[in-house]
Amino acid sequence: MARMTDLRPPATEAAVDAATAGAAANDPLLAGRVARSRHDWGSAFELLSEADRAGGLSGDDLETLAEAAFFAARPDAEVDAKERAFKRHEADGNALRAAYLAASIARSYSFSGKHSIASAWARRAERLIGRDGETYAHGYLALVDSEAAAVTGRLDDAVELAERAVAIGTKAADRDLTAYAQTNLGALKIGTGSTADGLALMEEASIAAVNGDLSPFASGVTACRMIGACRDLTDYRRASEWIEATEKYCDRESLEGFPGVCRIHRAEVSAVGGAWERAEHELERATTELATFNAAGPQADGFYAIGDIRRLRGDFDGAEAALREAHARGRSPQPALALVRLAQGKVKAAAAAVDAAVADETWDRWARARLLPAQVEIAIANGDIVHARSAIDELGSIIAGYPSPALVAGCRVALGRVLLAEGDLPGAARELRTSIKEWREVGAPYEVARARALLARALRADGDEDDADLELRAAIDEFGRLGGRVDLDAAERELRAAAERRSGPQTARRTFMFTDIVGSTNLAEALGDEAWERLLRWHDDMIRNLVAKGGGQVVNSTGDGFFAAFDSAAAAVDAAIAIQRALRDHGESSGFAPSVRIGLHTTAATLRGDDYSGIGVHVAARIGALAGGREILASSDTLAEAGDVPASEPRPAEIRGATAPVNLATVSWS
Repeated sequence: MARMTDLRPPATEAAVDAATAGAAANDPLLAGRVARSRHDWGSAFELLSEADRAGGLSGDDLETLAEAAFFAARPDAEVDAKERAFKRHEADGNALRAAYLAASIARSYSFSGKHSIASAWARRAERLIGRDGETYAHGYLALVDSEAAAVTGRLDDAVELAERAVAIGTKAADRDLTAYAQTNLGALKIGTGSTADGLALMEEASIAAVNGDLSPFASGVTACRMIGACRDLTDYRRASEWIEATEKYCDRESLEGFPGVCRIHRAEVSAVGGAWERAEHELERATTELATFNAAGPQADGFYAIGDIRRLRGDFDGAEAALREAHARGRSPQPALALVRLAQGKVKAAAAAVDAAVADETWDRWARARLLPAQVEIAIANGDIVHARSAIDELGSIIAGYPSPALVAGCRVALGRVLLAEGDLPGAARELRTSIKEWREVGAPYEVARARALLARALRADGDEDDADLELRAAIDEFGRLGGRVDLDAAERELRAAAERRSGPQTARRTFMFTDIVGSTNLAEALGDEAWERLLRWHDDMIRNLVAKGGGQVVNSTGDGFFAAFDSAAAAVDAAIAIQRALRDHGESSGFAPSVRIGLHTTAATLRGDDYSGIGVHVAARIGALAGGREILASSDTLAEAGDVPASEPRPAEIRGATAPVNLATVSWS
């Protein structure tokens, strides 16, 4: 939803007739009112600002100026005009209108995260009219109190106050107040499990919005919250209906701010349908547009969606950058960031992140439901099947209250993962086959491919190699079409590994790299846990990225280092040099970098799936152990294949297991 300022039209506003329009030619105040009546927001803002500079705008006209400022993308001027309107109404003795504005301003600050200032404005409203009363201003004050109660977890109070605001809005025939309160009450009911009742309230408010029964701002906020609720429930069909209705309203009313929000929601639905590139382009455009409106909430949604798309495409750096932007604007980066960590092989970090996010969601059942499938996947990767079973049981109980097709399909996939981990192969296959049909009906090709890849694993474990290959090849085709690099690579490796298992182990010639941080235990003690974890995270990401950039493959992590394989000796040497230079540059820029030793050896090894074994791998590991801090130690076999590499004179080294001494040289990299 857009930023929750409330620009309820002034009580005295009326349609401007033709005679007034004619008289406005030489009067900026009248001309501004005419421009506002036809929703020419830019002209209205300029004309009313001109009249304001001449002095003497009434409280009502200052409210109109604030409204025009918002839609003209001048949020600084909007806040100033609203606060001056409050003062003018207060000075004129119009306590009711001043109290309404104080409550409205309180909501603005609250949704910007400035809760102390919001509380101060709410107390101003209370000072003017008290808590007891049935005027529309009392209704807005109840709405402020309801939203504050929800933030602090006082749900019973939040619901009671929202119901009071609805009752007052209805009695006072204040459509904006009624819609705001119905939307707030509906969101509370959805979050606490009364989903059907909550949606009914939000739909009642939203139909008034798109029919033009509310003020422009209230219409946009109400409709966008409706769409956001549908998205959160993964009810994409319902979301699409409201997106279309809201866009038509915005076009009809010449509202530029809210189409940016609608564009985000439309792009989110497009991403589910597999149009990732187009969706990312639309999201980038929308987040840029919304920056001028100070619409932190919708922007956060947009950046999160960008991050998730980039994650699926394997752009982890880009994903993290977008997710940081979402987090800075108040949205949790989870579960997308935890899934990035999982894809990077950092299973412990992924588990800690997603578990913390689930623990933080203490009352919103649907917020938990959006996290639980990732918690299941990560828990299984972490070997914690009991934890995964607990998460799937909770997910099933939540979606029973609103079984949308996407929620049901996602729950089946998560259950299939758990059953596969528990060894119930027929049960897993049954759930996954059903989920594929359901995801097809939703129109989510990526989810279909993911379910196929998982089904292939269950079938293969049950001895059905032919059907497993069939499902996996179908998944590979879809991942390739979508551009899902990470899933594509994993599925292709799995298919190759299956073929290799059937044909027996293969022999491959590779250049192996072993890296290790020298004195890591002492470093961890000296830096402290938090600083050490940050440094280790940077070190891990840097090495993984440079290995991948050089065409290598990280075979596994070895404590504080890595075991990687390269098809080319030259590529392995270049990657090793790039790693040492990155460490040096980091030390120069930040004041410290760990000392890393690197060993390189080119040899034949036994390839089983994605793993390598044999005496050659053992020799490579020993070369890495013999290297000193900040040294690249390479065998003569590696240097001979790499070509012209600046290095020291070779020296023989006795390596246990090798039949003869191995000639080693230090590669010059600085």
